[in-house]
Amino acid sequence: MLSSINPLGERARGNRWGVTAGSYVVGSVAGGLAIGAALGALGMLLGPLPSSARLGVAAGFALLGAGADLARARVRLPTVRRQVDEMWLGRYRGWVYGAGFGAQLGTGVVTVVTSAATYVVLGLALLSGSAGAGAAIGAAFGLCRAAPIWSMRTVVAPAPLRERHRRLAQRAVLGYWAAVTGQALAGAVLLAGRSLR
Repeated sequence: MLSSINPLGERARGNRWGVTAGSYVVGSVAGGLAIGAALGALGMLLGPLPSSARLGVAAGFALLGAGADLARARVRLPTVRRQVDEMWLGRYRGWVYGAGFGAQLGTGVVTVVTSAATYVVLGLALLSGSAGAGAAIGAAFGLCRAAPIWSMRTVVAPAPLRERHRRLAQRAVLGYWAAVTGQALAGAVLLAGRSLR
């Protein structure tokens, strides 16, 4: 997405990058909010589970996610094999494809899923047992998913764009370890919270 929506590309298409990027963020938050609210509402069907049980299952989700990401060479995540439709870039105004791409990526599961952390977040929304709490979890996910777009705000020429992408590719391993560590820490915190109940 960062290669498609950047100031250089938006200027070439006659769009304002700030409008497109802002629409992308809003769409991503809305997509996350929608799927989170739906899962939270679905989670109400789980009935009144004790909070210690919810915390235990949530910890299990997080630890399983960390393990799946650690074993990604041997474990294939369930996913769809599609990306956003880049034909939209030439067909629609920037705010339309910005919001559309954002909404798809903000849901987390209508494009390729690369980390089990996506499923962990969706599981937490389900376990919340509340449309409101699920919406908050999903919106936070959508916002985090969209935040990297702002790293492109100063790119106005081809050479800096290539350099930015090269540096992001070099840092991909940091993102991988952040996802694994974050899930493992979340699992540990949730287990600790469960034991305090």
